[in-house]
Amino acid sequence: MNSKRNRKRLTVSGTAVKVIIFVICLIDIYPIFWMLTASFKKSSEWSAKPAYALPDGFYFRNYIDAWNRGHMSTFFRNSLVDTLISLVFIVIFSSAVGFAVTKMDWKFRNAVNRYFQLGIMVPVATALIPLFQIYNSAGLYNTSSALILSYIAFGLSLSVYLVTGYLRSFPDEIMEAAVIDGCGIYSLMFRVIVPLMKNAIVTVLVLQFFFKWNDLLFSMTFVSSTELKTIQTGLMYFSDEFGSRNWGAIFASVSMSIVPMLVLYTILNKTIIEGMTAGAVKG
Repeated sequence: MNSKRNRKRLTVSGTAVKVIIFVICLIDIYPIFWMLTASFKKSSEWSAKPAYALPDGFYFRNYIDAWNRGHMSTFFRNSLVDTLISLVFIVIFSSAVGFAVTKMDWKFRNAVNRYFQLGIMVPVATALIPLFQIYNSAGLYNTSSALILSYIAFGLSLSVYLVTGYLRSFPDEIMEAAVIDGCGIYSLMFRVIVPLMKNAIVTVLVLQFFFKWNDLLFSMTFVSSTELKTIQTGLMYFSDEFGSRNWGAIFASVSMSIVPMLVLYTILNKTIIEGMTAGAVKG
């Protein structure tokens, strides 16, 4: 009798959990679905139908207007170039620092590790004015270099933290065997360790891609030229470019800005989770 009651309780609780998860997923997915469908609406549909109504068809003219008239192609290219260049340096520097503070024996390695961890707690807004003065004095204001340098500097702390968390669980026996086989310090790093820490590197790449792609503060502060604006800054000017009634083109622009992130996360979701949990369990 008790076993039947326990099974019934488990069934009810399991059903309740599934319903809650479904509701949470619906809350998360519906805004994206609504935005994508709204990007295909004609201007006349916004006044004739409720905002939540589905479009009559696929009006791709909104995407063409956003790409050409809204300078979306320029903003997209700027964000892609600035983000990819910064990611290359973030991965190289974070991998080297993570290896140095976890696997190499030298005097100040713990102090260096704490220094990078301290950077995680520094609010970005507090550095805007000093950085603006430095870039302005150095002639870097209104250049892509200002954005790239800022992206690298503020991306290293979290990246080093993730890499060190992974390398702490990396077996020393593999490195010892490589050294016995004749590997030097650089060969050990780039031929042995880097290929085996793929999950951690992918996690750093994807997380930092999200942060840099969605950057607004640095782009607004250090860049004033339209030709150098990134995608998030460019979105702020779309309502003025298209007028207050062309919502279809505005939502098309927003949709194009989030598609790369959705695709990237969907493809690499499993690898990201493995990289985030690496080193969490000892042994």
